[in-house]
Amino acid sequence: MQLKLSASKFPFAPLLLIAPFFFWGTAMVAMKGVIPHTAPLFMAGVRLLPAGVLILMAAVIMGKPQPSGWSAWLWIILFALIDGALFQGFLAEGLVRTTAGLGSVMIDSQPLAVALLSLWLFQEHIGLWGWLGLGIGVVGISLIGLPDEWIFQFFDANVNATIGNWQDLFASGEWLMLLAALSMAVGTVMIRFVCRYADPVMATGWHMILGGLPLWGISSVAESQQWQNLVTSEWIALGYATVFGSAIAYGLFFYFASSGSLTSLSSLTFLTPVFALLFGNLFLSEVLSPLQWVGVGLTLISIYLINQRENLAGENNKLSVGEETRQQSAVLEASTRI
Repeated sequence: MQLKLSASKFPFAPLLLIAPFFFWGTAMVAMKGVIPHTAPLFMAGVRLLPAGVLILMAAVIMGKPQPSGWSAWLWIILFALIDGALFQGFLAEGLVRTTAGLGSVMIDSQPLAVALLSLWLFQEHIGLWGWLGLGIGVVGISLIGLPDEWIFQFFDANVNATIGNWQDLFASGEWLMLLAALSMAVGTVMIRFVCRYADPVMATGWHMILGGLPLWGISSVAESQQWQNLVTSEWIALGYATVFGSAIAYGLFFYFASSGSLTSLSSLTFLTPVFALLFGNLFLSEVLSPLQWVGVGLTLISIYLINQRENLAGENNKLSVGEETRQQSAVLEASTRI
């Protein structure tokens, strides 16, 4: 993979690369039963603030330096506003207004935005295979998250009904999920600028704390009954989402995002709804339709194409060069015969 795994200080780096998306997907399953019994902004703050404290404690144990200077703190505050408060706020409010599957499609479309931003800001090479993989990935997560009847109706002659469905879609909470996806994409790209002035692990911890504070502040004024209706199992689910779905997942994600290919790393986000579906099937007895299984397959193909795009392009170039060499040899051999 094009993520400089050899430069990582962690053992089993390939597994750690996949870990954030595994934890995000399983955290979605854990949070399904919690959402109706709590308030969205309070829940978003729970996923950020305690997790930020845990990351800071780990960073101190690892001997990471604290941010210093106005430039470092200004970038961290901006990072906290966009990737912390806005992303988690839009995500939590959007989940209340839409289904988890459809919301996951909206959120996990953000690799497209990351690819465009990386191409513009860092001139990351994407190429034909990369764009093809991104397109297949969007189709895959659409098959996973969108209702089957919408997909079949899309190919039906009833165009007006299809347009009406999509109008209903954006009249609900899906536009909030798109804003969340855009916020996450901008945050993913922003970590490169933050790391010029601060350690990525320390910056991740502080941005989660500073991003969670305004969410809890707004929740204390605008929401009620944030935790009174939660039972023990739901607190355990919140704890899993905080420790694994936030602290560990974000710590690893932004560590890897600080170097290597952002397009390749972000493409692994397509795995999130796959893990959510598989573990929803395992623990919640949710049944996958044939279209969803096709979506899972397309998603895995897309990740392979994106992360192997340079190797695939190199093989094509070698084949082209080899064919050209053979043609030149044939011409030379013919000329010697003459």
